[in-house]
Amino acid sequence: MHADLRSRITQDPAVMGGRPCIRGMRVTVGTVVGLLAAGHAVERVLALYPYLEREDVLAALTYAAWRAEEVEVPLKAS
Repeated sequence: MHADLRSRITQDPAVMGGRPCIRGMRVTVGTVVGLLAAGHAVERVLALYPYLEREDVLAALTYAAWRAEEVEVPLKAS
């Protein structure tokens, strides 16, 4: 993961159950991406969460795209 993305998307077991969040706040990547998927503009997301920055929203999209491209590799039984 890119360094700038790591500074904006954080995971902490003590915050939102460890789900990926924006800069350690209680706003998850899923919340931001869900709002965009529902048709809300970036400006609307920023109005709903005024403590977010445009770069946070873009980082959430980048993170979601990165995770969507991951490939799960089945473990061999031992």
